[in-house]
Amino acid sequence: MQKLFQAIRQSQIWRSIFRHGYPDTPRNRTLAVLSNTFLHLHPVKVRRSGIRLSYTWCMGGLTFFLFLIETITGLLLMFYYHPTADKAYEDIWALREHVPLGIMREMHRWAAHLMVITVWLHMYRVFLTGSYKPPREFNWNVGVILLVLTLLLSFTGYLLPWDQLAVWAITVGSNMARATPFLGHEGPGASLLSFGGLNLVHAGDDARFGLLAGRFVGEGALLRFYVLHCVGLPLAAAFLMAIHFWRVRKDGGISGPL
Repeated sequence: MQKLFQAIRQSQIWRSIFRHGYPDTPRNRTLAVLSNTFLHLHPVKVRRSGIRLSYTWCMGGLTFFLFLIETITGLLLMFYYHPTADKAYEDIWALREHVPLGIMREMHRWAAHLMVITVWLHMYRVFLTGSYKPPREFNWNVGVILLVLTLLLSFTGYLLPWDQLAVWAITVGSNMARATPFLGHEGPGASLLSFGGLNLVHAGDDARFGLLAGRFVGEGALLRFYVLHCVGLPLAAAFLMAIHFWRVRKDGGISGPL
């Protein structure tokens, strides 16, 4: 068995994947990190004080782990769910009662709740430790956008069960879009976008209408929320996460205690 493993390690395929040996020396560790697709996102060296659990709370890592859980369980749920008014509720009920491993719907739901909590705690920790200050102010702004995307993921996913609680919650939540500056017909600046008595922003053509694909929460809103929840927002979050991790390294790694 040992000879087989040695033969595999000496093969051309193995060497094409792992270009350097075991990271037993500082130089080999550096080369192993820099030549690895995933490890190169992190700095070669970090301060021991900056990775203490009592300092980082591990909230950033937990958030990314929960995002992976959401991605995997969400892909599995997509095999059983139809974003239509006559099928959505039945599919959610079947996922809970009849589909094998139906626990994945509960895993997706509770991981979403936990992700919102860990994102807030991560931002709170970064603020308390002053990790938003130069040269990390750009990454702080990226993190704020990721926080907003996390809340939007939770908001769009809330409608997918298509029950009375979901419909009325989205009805109340989407009504706030009417007050969007310049884009909501009740928001500040909307009155300025009128010429000759013609309002360019009105109830049938404002932010709320674009969000719901209509004047009320209907099947158009369900389909729009489904696409945003399963495609648009996750791709945007994944892209910004890659930038976020990369900037952590470029900014000198995790900031140490003050």
